[in-house]
Amino acid sequence: MRYIRYLFLAVLGVALIAVALANREIVSLKLLPEGLARIAGMNQSVELPLFAVIFGGAIVGLLIGFVWEWLREHKHRAEASRKQREVGKLEREVKKLKGEKHRGKDEVLALLD
Repeated sequence: MRYIRYLFLAVLGVALIAVALANREIVSLKLLPEGLARIAGMNQSVELPLFAVIFGGAIVGLLIGFVWEWLREHKHRAEASRKQREVGKLEREVKKLKGEKHRGKDEVLALLD
């Protein structure tokens, strides 16, 4: 199974390098469209290779997806935490009740119960 993972990572690496080599052209990334840039007075742009834009978009999309999923699963994590606290409380109560049940009895007879 480990070798399959290494093979997959190698193929993925070769594919990413091929995409990067095929998309080395410099592109201009602008913050706003021309009309809005003139109105707002903000004509900011940056020059990047196309593969950096592609990989950056993929990474930003993954990060947004991870954060979205983490926020969506908050209710499940909160419920699990609440259940874990309840289990701990019940375990302490059972231990306390077992101690009270055998109080004053002979230790050997208490072990047999």
